[in-house]
Amino acid sequence: MNPLSPTPTNSQQPLRTADFSNLSEALDYAAEGTSGFNFYNGRGQLRTVLPYAKLKEESQALAKRLLGLNLERGSRIAIIAETHPDFPRFFFACQYAGYTPVPLPASIHLGGHKAYVEQLRGLLVKSQAAVAMAPTEFQSYLLEATDGLDLQLVGAPQTFDELTEQDVDLCPLKPEETAYLQYTSGSTLFPRGVMVSGAAVMHNLAGIIKYGLKVRDGDRCVSWLPYYHDMGLVGFVLAPLAAQLSVDYLSTRDFAMRIEDRCGFFDHQRLAARMLGRGPGRESHKPSSISHPIEHQRPRGVAP
Repeated sequence: MNPLSPTPTNSQQPLRTADFSNLSEALDYAAEGTSGFNFYNGRGQLRTVLPYAKLKEESQALAKRLLGLNLERGSRIAIIAETHPDFPRFFFACQYAGYTPVPLPASIHLGGHKAYVEQLRGLLVKSQAAVAMAPTEFQSYLLEATDGLDLQLVGAPQTFDELTEQDVDLCPLKPEETAYLQYTSGSTLFPRGVMVSGAAVMHNLAGIIKYGLKVRDGDRCVSWLPYYHDMGLVGFVLAPLAAQLSVDYLSTRDFAMRIEDRCGFFDHQRLAARMLGRGPGRESHKPSSISHPIEHQRPRGVAP
């Protein structure tokens, strides 16, 4: 029996559509409500709940630890972007601390171990990262990729949580500063970096929320897109937060590897229905349409 309950669909606050000056301000407002991020395993079982209020609290605490490293403002912090609560925690810690997060791929392609390590190393050098973090399962790849590089700190989330929290006032990234550095997929060429300012990302989010998705009260998001993908990051991390929506996540790896009922075929519709709390025989969205706000659907046990 799973004792966890997902965050509600109704945030209990007036909907604002990304009319904030920067991302930290967007989180500050979202944290006043009850919505947030929810993480599911490959069987559609809820494993972690991260309300925006908790995300704000943990991100600010981590930001004060990062400031103890005495990095220059705007320094790049590389984050292996696995679908895990630590990613938004580190991403927003950078926003509060005045550092630039750099989401990096959490995917080992057909080239295998060597190719992935070489890809990481190339991105770390190209981005001029000062610090790098990887979840435990990616730690060995990151350590190999950073061998010989002059980074100030490399480690798992626990490494950073053990840093001393500084008694300082936070000075979040300003609209004109770089909110994050994102790399293209590199499917045709080597990945190219795009520096996105706080003003640019807020303008983009406002357009997505108001005119693209036309978000309204009662909407909820479900996604299995990777965080290092532009749609996975902008569309299903930043946009929901800027609109105070709850999100239900399934990792890309679990989505791709899901095999149902020992029959050897992928049944993503059944898995998505399970996450949304619909029983057999009820209407289910097609797999290609799940990664968007789901209107008036709630995971089982979630309050309106």
